[in-house]
Amino acid sequence: MPAAGARCAGLRRRLPVLRWLPRYSLAWLQLDLMAGLTVGLTVVPQALAYAEVAGLPLQYGLYSSFMGCFVYCFLGTAKDVTLGPTAIMSLLVSSYAFHEPVYAILLTFLSGCIQLAMGLLHLGFLLDFISCPVIKGFTSAASITISFNQVKNILGLQGIPRQFFLQVYETLRRIGETRAGDAVLGLACLAVLAGLRAMKSRLPRAACMEPLAARLSYLIVWTSATGLEDLGSPGTHLLPSLPPPWAPGRFITVALSTTARNALVVLFAGLVAYSFQVMGSQPLTLTGSIPQGLPAFRLPRFSMAAPNGTIPFRSMVEDMGVGLAVVPLMGLLETVAIAKAFASQNDYRIDPNQELLALGFANVLGSFVSSYPITGSFGRTAVNAQSGVCTPAGGLVTGALVLLSLAYLTSLFYYIPKAALAAVIISAVVPMFDAGIFRTLWRVKRLDLVPLCVTFLLCFWEVQYGIVAGVLVSGILLLYSIARPPIKVSEGDVLLVQLGSSLHFPAMECLRDAVCSRALAAASPPRSVVLDCCHISSIDYTVVVGLAELRQELRKHGLSLAFCSLQDPVLKVLLSADLEGFQHFPSREEAERCGGVEPGDESSLLPTGLIQ
Repeated sequence: MPAAGARCAGLRRRLPVLRWLPRYSLAWLQLDLMAGLTVGLTVVPQALAYAEVAGLPLQYGLYSSFMGCFVYCFLGTAKDVTLGPTAIMSLLVSSYAFHEPVYAILLTFLSGCIQLAMGLLHLGFLLDFISCPVIKGFTSAASITISFNQVKNILGLQGIPRQFFLQVYETLRRIGETRAGDAVLGLACLAVLAGLRAMKSRLPRAACMEPLAARLSYLIVWTSATGLEDLGSPGTHLLPSLPPPWAPGRFITVALSTTARNALVVLFAGLVAYSFQVMGSQPLTLTGSIPQGLPAFRLPRFSMAAPNGTIPFRSMVEDMGVGLAVVPLMGLLETVAIAKAFASQNDYRIDPNQELLALGFANVLGSFVSSYPITGSFGRTAVNAQSGVCTPAGGLVTGALVLLSLAYLTSLFYYIPKAALAAVIISAVVPMFDAGIFRTLWRVKRLDLVPLCVTFLLCFWEVQYGIVAGVLVSGILLLYSIARPPIKVSEGDVLLVQLGSSLHFPAMECLRDAVCSRALAAASPPRSVVLDCCHISSIDYTVVVGLAELRQELRKHGLSLAFCSLQDPVLKVLLSADLEGFQHFPSREEAERCGGVEPGDESSLLPTGLIQ
């Protein structure tokens, strides 16, 4: 029986759906349906826009939007998280997939395999080495890069290169070729989106005593001004003031509030484009035909036909290069960070390693339906949470809605102007630029500006260079702090040396210099040196050798070396090393009180039981 219980617990840990499915109720079903439909209405226009950012045909955005929803329902541990294409991941795909669907799909498969391996080996801790300044530098640079990448669609320019500096040069050089229709529509859409956002923050709340017609009018204006990003923004209190989740009008309110701004702009632009088409003239650049139907379920291709032959698997992997590390890590970082944030907010726990497995499986299976790499979406996760979702089953409804769109609605996407989609993207990514982080770091710790600025600037050259350089700079700063810990030296009858942090082998030379320079250069040298080890939790063999050499050097000058406040793991290592004349005191006070010991008599002062 105990073995069977352990197997069941292990199965529930690997298949989290088994934890909540036996308790599933009709009330949960209603709320999950509402949340799933709401998120589904937001993901379709976003998927089309993000495919443009990734440099892929627009249908690949939809292909990437349903498999993650299905997989996460069974394997995910956070009820709120939704997986799918995001702005950051789309930017990375544009850098490493070279605008080729075959490369993008293979990148999805390989990224999923890497994420699966990391989950099975419990390597999620590697994400901790990507510091906040690196993330902020990357997302701020991505905001500018993605926004400027859409300027060509706002202006109706064709043939603009995707490398940022060339893009800026070519756009400015060819600005005279701007298509008036695209520019007017794109700028109008941007103005409307910005105006609705500003209007929402300035509207007063409707009083409960006002007539029903006035409250309904207020609700329409409010929800039209509210967009997807607002639901995930701090200080947004629209939804908590609405009727409870089970109220009849809740779904309509939530659906409007989460989709209205972007949906209204895209719908209006589509109607304008259709009107021009009916009149026989088309001044706008349209999205164009999107293949109708579901993608085939098949293995990703491990080679690609080229005009001069076939590109083999090995060459494709070499072409993607560092992207095979950057894409999986950034995907994991986004997903785990979002899951932790909403788990804390909504008072439940997640399993980070299980999240890695869920994302890995979602990407591996997604590659079978022509998906490009996906990750957790903060905006859509916020919508899901605010819609009252109870379980990950809401993702089944979202995925089904995407499949229905692929099967029956793609013909309607033909008339969506590219300028309108560009406006939606720019409006979504501009808030990612965090100008305040530069001022904050200048005030808090200026040294952290170094990885921030290195990442921010190099990301304009190549995304991978920025991220890798930022991580390296952060690592160097971390290693420097380990190699040069703060050391406090107090002089007296006993030279008391206290490290402000733990002691690792790169710091031994620094410690040795600090001790010798003070102990041997003093006018009246102390009779002994006491090393206060209260902050040292572990040491290795190199540190033991360094301490033995330090003791020998001090002894040549008639000084002794003693230790105090040793923690048990450190004491065990030093005793096992069988250091000659090892001397330890339980406290600093006792070490100072016994500080007059001659170098040859240290062992006599060891507490009983410590002499081996």
